[in-house]
Amino acid sequence: MSVLVYTESEQGKFKKVAFEVASYARAVADQLGTSVTAVSINAEDPSVLGTYGVSKVLNITDEKLSAFNAKSYANVINQAADEQGSKVVVVSSSADSKYLAPLLAIALKAGYASNVVAAPSSVSPFTVKRTAFTNKAFNETSISTDIKLIGVSKNAFGIQENETEAEVTSYSPSIPENGVHVESVDKATDKVTIADAEIVVSGGRGLKGPENWGMIEDLAEVLGGATACSKPVSDLGWRPHGEHVGQTGKPVASNLYIAIGISGAIQHLAGINASKVKLVINTDPEAPFFKAADYGVVGDAFEVVPALIEKLKAFKAQNA
Repeated sequence: MSVLVYTESEQGKFKKVAFEVASYARAVADQLGTSVTAVSINAEDPSVLGTYGVSKVLNITDEKLSAFNAKSYANVINQAADEQGSKVVVVSSSADSKYLAPLLAIALKAGYASNVVAAPSSVSPFTVKRTAFTNKAFNETSISTDIKLIGVSKNAFGIQENETEAEVTSYSPSIPENGVHVESVDKATDKVTIADAEIVVSGGRGLKGPENWGMIEDLAEVLGGATACSKPVSDLGWRPHGEHVGQTGKPVASNLYIAIGISGAIQHLAGINASKVKLVINTDPEAPFFKAADYGVVGDAFEVVPALIEKLKAFKAQNA
């Protein structure tokens, strides 16, 4: 009857969201008076999950699952939930988990609550707090099905250490054949990804051209963050489409989002509203983004950003 959690990994390493959903699952398990069992797929060190409250790890090592496939992964998690008798299953709200969650909900006959931002306010009825209206509001959702599926929003609950001795058990579920085969995956390995970044530095058309993107990259580097851009920038070919954030691009839920030369179209704001702190740098004091920002700088990015980079470098040097 333990709470089951799917812990995402990539190239053998757990993603940050894996530790956050494990922390969340432990909080739910404490409310229910039970333990946490994790499903780990092709991770190198599954025992590390014990740091975040996991008591048991079902460790799957199989080449058939080396590349993410929503149908196969949902099938595997479903089997684990059935065997463990889990009534609560926890996943993240990453792109991969949002893809597999509906398939898993159908298989489990579970009510699915996505974008959950807090531990249940009640377990009878089972009630969770979720974001609504593209992160502009919250609602309280009660799940009445026997099995509950929870999708936890990134950076909402946080990572909480809860040292537990994790029993790692080899697990070999049946993996049905499917018609999807991944030939290759090309990824940048020297940069922080938008999905994992605590800080995202994003640029818009106010930068005037791709030749000026160096300062965006320099600011992101000194902050240890990822670079991103608005839709017009990717449409113009200044930056890769993989860096486009917003409602029609990648959603961002970073701790700090810095928008430079971005006016703040409603589609862009909808995709980044989940970020905790938003800083805007723009020459136009009437730019819509200022209404959504926590902090705003009215000024020329070509003057403000280089000065900010120098101040940050000096601060880091003094505290090294």
